[in-house]
Amino acid sequence: MEVQYDKEDLGLILLCLLPPSYSTFRDTILYSRESLTVDEVYDSLTSYDKMKHLVVKPDSQGEGLIVRGRQDRNTDDDRGRTQERNHRGKSKGRSKSSNRGKTCNFCKKKGHIKSECYKLQNKIKREAANQKGKQPENSGEADVVEDYSDGELLVASVNDSKVSEEWILDSGCTFHMSPNRDWFTTYETVSEGVVLMGNNASCKIAGVGTIKVKMFDGVVRTLSDIRYVPELKKNLISLSTLDSKGYRYTAESGVLKISKGSLVVMKGQRKTAKLYVLQGSTVTGDAAVASSSLSDDDITKLWHMRLGHMSENGMVELSKRGLLDGQGICKLNFCEHCVFGKQKRVRFTRGIHNTKETLEYIHSDLWGPSRVPSRGGANYMLTFIDDFSRKVWAFFLKQKSDVFSAFKSWKIMIEKQTGKQIKYLRTDNGLEFCSDEFNRLCKLEGIVRHLTVRHTPQQNGVAERMNRTIMEKVRCMLSNANLPKSFWAEAASTACFLINRSPSVAIEKKTPQEVWSGNPANYSDLKIFGCPAYAHVNNGKLEPRSIKCVFLGYKAGVKGYKLWCPENRKVLISRDVVFDETAMLPNLSLKDSSNKENQKQVEHQINTESTPQVSTKIENRVASSPQYSIAKNRTKREIKPPKKYAEADLVAYALNVAEDIDANQEPSNYSEAISCEDSEKWMFAMQEEMESLHKNKTWDLVKLPKGKKTVRCKWVFKKKEGTPGVEEPKYKARLVAKGYSQVPGVDFTDVFSPVVKHSSIRALLGIVAMHDLELEQLDVKTAFLHGELEEDIYMQQPEGFTVSEKEDYVCLLKKSLYGLKQSPRQWYKRFDSFMTSHDFKRSSFDSCVYFKKNNDGSFVYLLLYVDDMLIAAKDKGEIRKVKAQLSEEFEMKDLGPAKKILGMEILRDRKTSKLYLSQKGYIEKLLCRFNMRSAKPVSTPLAAHFRLSSTLSPQSDDEIEYMSHVPYSSAVGSLMYAMVCSRPDLSYAVSTVSRYMANPGKEHWKAVQWILRYLRGTTDVCLQFGRTEDGVIGYVDADFAGDLDRRRSLTGYVFTIGGCAISWKVTLQTTVALSTTEAEYMAITEACKEAIWLKGLFSELNEDLQISTVFCDSQSAIFLTKDQMFHEKTKHIDVRYHFVRDIIARGDIVVSKISTHENPADMMTKSLPITKFEHCLDLVGVHC
Repeated sequence: MEVQYDKEDLGLILLCLLPPSYSTFRDTILYSRESLTVDEVYDSLTSYDKMKHLVVKPDSQGEGLIVRGRQDRNTDDDRGRTQERNHRGKSKGRSKSSNRGKTCNFCKKKGHIKSECYKLQNKIKREAANQKGKQPENSGEADVVEDYSDGELLVASVNDSKVSEEWILDSGCTFHMSPNRDWFTTYETVSEGVVLMGNNASCKIAGVGTIKVKMFDGVVRTLSDIRYVPELKKNLISLSTLDSKGYRYTAESGVLKISKGSLVVMKGQRKTAKLYVLQGSTVTGDAAVASSSLSDDDITKLWHMRLGHMSENGMVELSKRGLLDGQGICKLNFCEHCVFGKQKRVRFTRGIHNTKETLEYIHSDLWGPSRVPSRGGANYMLTFIDDFSRKVWAFFLKQKSDVFSAFKSWKIMIEKQTGKQIKYLRTDNGLEFCSDEFNRLCKLEGIVRHLTVRHTPQQNGVAERMNRTIMEKVRCMLSNANLPKSFWAEAASTACFLINRSPSVAIEKKTPQEVWSGNPANYSDLKIFGCPAYAHVNNGKLEPRSIKCVFLGYKAGVKGYKLWCPENRKVLISRDVVFDETAMLPNLSLKDSSNKENQKQVEHQINTESTPQVSTKIENRVASSPQYSIAKNRTKREIKPPKKYAEADLVAYALNVAEDIDANQEPSNYSEAISCEDSEKWMFAMQEEMESLHKNKTWDLVKLPKGKKTVRCKWVFKKKEGTPGVEEPKYKARLVAKGYSQVPGVDFTDVFSPVVKHSSIRALLGIVAMHDLELEQLDVKTAFLHGELEEDIYMQQPEGFTVSEKEDYVCLLKKSLYGLKQSPRQWYKRFDSFMTSHDFKRSSFDSCVYFKKNNDGSFVYLLLYVDDMLIAAKDKGEIRKVKAQLSEEFEMKDLGPAKKILGMEILRDRKTSKLYLSQKGYIEKLLCRFNMRSAKPVSTPLAAHFRLSSTLSPQSDDEIEYMSHVPYSSAVGSLMYAMVCSRPDLSYAVSTVSRYMANPGKEHWKAVQWILRYLRGTTDVCLQFGRTEDGVIGYVDADFAGDLDRRRSLTGYVFTIGGCAISWKVTLQTTVALSTTEAEYMAITEACKEAIWLKGLFSELNEDLQISTVFCDSQSAIFLTKDQMFHEKTKHIDVRYHFVRDIIARGDIVVSKISTHENPADMMTKSLPITKFEHCLDLVGVHC
C-alpha cells in the first residue's frame, strides 16, 4: 500500500528524525507556530546550521557522520557549553493551558493541536522503524580533526570494539579512513591530525596512503589519500571525496551504485536503513603488489592508446569480458590525438545485409593515392571486409593496376583457409575493379558483382567507413608516436589488426576476430604503436645487449614484434623486446635531402642493411695502447657540390630511377622470397645462382683468421618482364656482397664499370638496319664471378645455404662477386683480355665496343653493357662462332635474336629493312607509377605558356610542405631515362624541368605532369632505322638567353644516320652570350665535338659515313666559324670554343646554312607549334 503525505506531515517527519542535539531547535519550531510545511522546516534548519557552522547528516541511530569546523568547537568551549550540556539542557516542559478549546486536525480531539498529537507521533515512529529496521541504540561518536585540511572535523561512529573488515560507504565522511595498517600498499607517516571520541578521548592519525580494493566485478581499484587511524573500528569510504573526483552515486532497491561515465565502478549493499557496505574485498600482500599501480584514468588512457585509440564503449565491452588483464575502464578523458585523427563533419548511412556465414558478402575499396609514399613505396591501400564477421584485410599497393593480382591472391588464400567460396562482391566503378580480367575471373568463379552508382560512395558504405576508421586510427597513432607520414602503411596494418579485435555494433558488440575464428582475441601482448622498444642483440661481450627501436606493430604469422631501428634505418622482427609505454621518442625526422621522395629508392637498397660505424675502423688500433688522443687535424666540414652542377650529367640518376620503375614488387630479402606466392620460382633461381657460384669455384670455406673482418651478403631478386606473346617473365636471384663495408686501399683500389654509351648502341642499330645485318643477344651468367681478385676478402655464408656442421666457417673469395667495389673492373679486365686474345679490337672511342674484321672483309661487332651483349654480323655463322668461343670461357645464356636491351624494345621488319627502337612498356609503367595512365593526352611535350624560373619555387611554409610530398625528382629522373634512350622529342622539356630539382614549385610540377600527359598519347612513338643513302648528318640550334634565371643560352643538337636520330643533347651554355650570334657560335662548337667523336667511331667500324656537314640556321654564326680575324666583340668567348675554326679550316667538318623550318634541332631549344614540332619529328625518324 502506498502512503501519501502532505507537506505538513513531511515537515513533522523531518523534525522527528533530527538527533538529540537539535532538541532546542525542534521545540522552537513545533511550538512557535500553529502550522508548518516541509519547506519552512528546511529553510529554518538551513539558517540554524549556517549560524552554528554545523552541518548535520540526519541519523537517529548514530550511524551517520557529522562534519563540523574546529573553530566552532573551540568557540563552544570558550562559552562553557558542550554537546553534553545541550543534551542535559533540553526543555521538555510546556504549559498546555493555551491549547484548551483547540481541536487537533489529525485525531479530531480537543485539548491539543496536531503537533502535540501522540497518535500522529506514534504513527510516524512506526513507519520510520519499518523503513529503517532495528539498529543499535548505543553508538559512540569519534571526531576526526585534520590540522592540515583547514580544520575540517570528521565524526565517525563505532558500534563495537572489534575491527571490521568491511568498507562503509558514507555520505558525510570527508576522507577515506582505515585502522588496518597492513592493507596499505603505499604509506607516508604524518605528525598532525587526531580523532576526537565522544567522551573527549582522542586518537592520533598515524599516516596517509593507498589501499587496493577488488570490486564486485573483479576489477582491482586503488583508493588514494586514505587516513590511517589505528583506534578506529570501521573502514570508511568517503562519498564526498568520490564526488569531487567526478564519480556519481545513486541508490535504488537497496543497492548504492557509484559510476564514472557509463561504467559502474563500485556497488554497496544496504545493511541498515542508511548504512551501505561495499561489495568487494581488500587486496593485500603479493596480490596488491602485482596489481597495477596506475590510477584508473591512467589505465584507461593506457588501454586507449594500446588499442589504437579505441572508443570508450569498445573498451568497456572488453573490460566486462575480463579481457584487459582484469583492469577496469573508467570515463575516457579528452584525447587530443583522437580530435586530430577522428574529427568529422557528417557520418555515412549504414547499410544492413542479412548474411548467414563468412565470405557470403565481401565489401572492397581502394584508398589513395597517398601524397606520401610508404616506406616500401606503396601509394594505395586495398581493403576487403567480410560482411558477416566485419573482419578486414589490407593490402598496400604501388599502383592501381596491382588490385587484380592482390584480389586474386587474397581470394585463393582466404578460400583455402575457410573452405568456403566468395558469393557476392561489392565495389565501386573504378577501372581497377572493372577491368576485363577482373570481370572474367568473377564470372568464371561465379561471384556476383554489386557495383555502386557513379558518384555515390554511400552505396559502398561499409568499405568507405572502414577505410575512414583505419585512417582515423592511422592519424591518431602517427600523431601520438611522433612518426613521419611515410610510416602510414605500418600504422594502417596495425590499425587493421586492432580493428579485428575491437567490438563492433554491427555484430552485437562482438569482435570480428571472435566471429571469424570462434575464439576470443588475446590482448595481453598489445603495446602502444610507436613507443620505444628495446630489442635484444648479442654483438659482443662488451657491447650493449639491446638496441633502441620504435614499435611498428605485429608481423602476421610470426610470434614477434615489428620494430624500426632509426640508427640503422632497418626493420627487424624480434620477440625479445622490452617496451617503454610511458614515453614516446622525440619527433623522428627522416629527411635525408630536399628531395623526400628519393628516400624510397634508398630504402629499397638498405632495407635490411645496417650502416657501418666509423668506430669499427679504429677499434683495433686503439685497443692495444690506451693512450690519450691528441687532435692533429680539425674535423672537416661536409663538402657539398655546387648547385650550378645540379643539371650536369643526370643519366646515372635516370638509370637508377628507371630500375625502380621496372621493379614489380620483387622480394626485398630471403624471408619474403620463400614466403611469397612465387616462392618456388625464387627458390629455383637461388639454387641456380648457387650452382653457378660453386661451378665457378667462387670461394673456399675457411675459419676466419684472427684480426680479419667479414663482408656480409644478401640476396637480390629481379623479375624481368618478357616481351608479351614472345617470351615469359624471368626470375633472377643474385647473391650480392655488401661492399659498402669495404675499406678503400685495403679491400679494393680502382673501380670501373663496363657500360657502353647509348649513342654507340643506336649507331650499331643504324648500321644493322642499313646493311641488313644479323643481330643477336647474349647474357653472361654471374659475370662478376669471372674476375680474379687481387685482395683477400672474407664473406659470411649466404642466407638459406649455410653448410651443415660448418656454420662458423666463412667464405674466402677467390673470384669477384656482385656488390664488391672492384668486381666490375675485375670482370672487365678478364673480358677485355679474352676479346683481344681472339683478334677483337677495342674501340678507342668507346671501351665497350669491340670489332673484328674477317678474311672476307666483313665485320663482327660486339657491344658490352656489364653482362649483356649485342653481336652483329653479316652471317649467322660468324655469330655462332663468337658464341662458342665465349661459352668456352664463360657461362653464357643465348637469348637469340635481340629483342630488348636496357629496357628498350628492338623490333625488326626484314622485308622492309626497318628496325624500330621503342620504350612502350617502360613508358606505360611510368604512367602507372605516377597515376597518369588515364590522363588526358596533349600534343606537345611542353606548352608555350610554361615560363619556368626559380621565382616559381616555394616561398611559404605551406608550399614547401606541399612540394615535400610531390615525387618531383623521381618523375624527372624517369622522364630523363626515356629521353636518353629513345625519345629525343622530350629533350627540351626534360632539360627545362630538371633545372629545378633542388627546389621545385607547383608550376614546375604542373610542367612535369604536362610531359607525362604528352607521353600518355605517344606511348607507341619509336625511332625508325632504315636503309637509306643518307649518311651521318648533324643539326644544331641555340636559344639566346633562354634561361630566365641566369640568362644563359641553350644549346641543342641532334645527329642522324639514315634519317634516324642516334645522338642528341640539350644543355645550358656555361658562358653568357651577348648576342644570338655568339650563342649559335658556341652551340656549333659543341655539335662539332660530338661530330668528331661519331666520325672516329664510324671510321673504326669500317663505315664510310663521312660526317661532312653540320647544319645551322644562323648565317652570322657560320661566318664567325670561318673568320680568323680578331674581334673585340668575341674576345670574351672562351678560347676552347675557337677550336671549331681549326676543324673547319682542315676540312674535317663543314658547317652549312639551313632554313629554320627544316632544322629539327629547333625542337631541342624551344617550345614549338604542333605542326612545326611534328615536322621536326619526321626529320629525325621519330614515328608512331
